[in-house]
Amino acid sequence: MPRIPRFFMNDPRAAYHVISRTALPGHDVLGDEEKEHLLHLISWLSQVYFVEVYGFAIMGNHFHFLCRMLPEEQFSDEELKRRIKLYYGEKRKIFFYEDMLKKWRKRLGNLSRYVQDIKQRFSRWYNKRVDRKGYFWADRFKSVIIETGEALLNCLAYIELNPVRAGIVEKPEDYRWCSLGYRARRGTGKTFLSLDLGLQRYEGKSEKEKLELLREFVYGKGGLGEPDRGTGETFRQRTRYFTESLAIGSKGFVKETAAELKKFLGLKREKKIKIIEKLADMALI
Repeated sequence: MPRIPRFFMNDPRAAYHVISRTALPGHDVLGDEEKEHLLHLISWLSQVYFVEVYGFAIMGNHFHFLCRMLPEEQFSDEELKRRIKLYYGEKRKIFFYEDMLKKWRKRLGNLSRYVQDIKQRFSRWYNKRVDRKGYFWADRFKSVIIETGEALLNCLAYIELNPVRAGIVEKPEDYRWCSLGYRARRGTGKTFLSLDLGLQRYEGKSEKEKLELLREFVYGKGGLGEPDRGTGETFRQRTRYFTESLAIGSKGFVKETAAELKKFLGLKREKKIKIIEKLADMALI
């Protein structure tokens, strides 16, 4: 039976929480070296594809990341050529022509190709390293549509707290392979990560100020650290709607997504919308 085509929203507000698990048994398939190589691939390919990455967490048998695909038309042909060269390496001679650029423009704006590239490259590297054949990743990756703004911030906090929930560290900054840990090591200089979350209170702030706002929010949601950081523990347990839903956001955004999904799948009934009271009255389907 052929796979159902993956549903994507053609909406600049739509970000995606991507989750993928290994096919190999055990909870610690991804050791330090594997995590470091996977992080390298995510970092490198995020500078090739038309994508804005907000955060990630690489765990022992799965990974999460949160991203938004950027409109293809905002990139010039010169920028497209630069990214193709980055993909192949400066030493390779490339002849550019119109059909080729058209094909690459479509490819670099596609979430499925982006995630597939990361996973396939990692699989080849891993299999060669341990002298094995076969699948490394289980099935297709999951993706939950997340509206930029409050929903995006909440989902990012959930992702950052993965190593805390797993009992690996007490604070996310102490985990090398989540985005808060990465940001703590790299500082607020230029990286492949973005803090442009679509929130008014982040506008006009420096990168350092944005990072501190994010950290305070994550600490508040996780009930971490000093008393003035917050006492809640909203995301200290696994919150299934961030991984099992189709879309999360404001009621209007989710309603629009449900209508688009209905047309995409040819459904007669719209998906039921549920209000999430603990997340400032956000909704999900």
